[in-house]
Amino acid sequence: MLKITRSVVDAVKIPVTVKTRLGWDENNKIIVTLAEQLQDCGIAALAIHGRTRSQMYKGDADWTLIGEVKNNPRMHIPIIGNGDVTTPERAKECFERYGVDAVMIGRGAIGRPWIFEEINYFFENGERKAPYPFGWQVDILKEHVLRSIEWIGDERKGIVHSRRHLAATPVFKGIADFRQTRIAMLRAEMLDELFGIIDGVVAEHENSQK
Repeated sequence: MLKITRSVVDAVKIPVTVKTRLGWDENNKIIVTLAEQLQDCGIAALAIHGRTRSQMYKGDADWTLIGEVKNNPRMHIPIIGNGDVTTPERAKECFERYGVDAVMIGRGAIGRPWIFEEINYFFENGERKAPYPFGWQVDILKEHVLRSIEWIGDERKGIVHSRRHLAATPVFKGIADFRQTRIAMLRAEMLDELFGIIDGVVAEHENSQK
């Protein structure tokens, strides 16, 4: 890893950043030492995910070692923390408790891309932003599907590519008897079929609010 990093830093004229994990497994959490070595390779910033490689995404992200890296007096490059940042409150806690220079959000934004605006609002106002209307959130999800199709250039492949976001979104959480609708939504392969299912959910939701 260090050899590759040095080679990239030497080969390009733009800043090089690295994202890595705490280590390979519970017995090999080497990030504190590795961070110094990566810095010595000449990287411009380091992003750290608070799990080991063997954990994949199981368990909770451990930010303790991320904070230890940040507070290491030898470190002078920006340290970016990552892992389980899913609310504005958690983002604020990560900055305050661990002192990181930035927070990276990955899975927390899947199916909920407005989380960044929610966090900014919370930081600026000290309170949560009022929830976006249900229909607005659904429109954002539909726009995501359309952009996925446009980017890939194929309707079916674009829909399949966006399924992860539809599956993970909290927008439909709490809707009664949604399981079969969710299955149908994730099996849809054409835009008319998918949007027909989603529009049906919106119509039912609006009727339930009357």
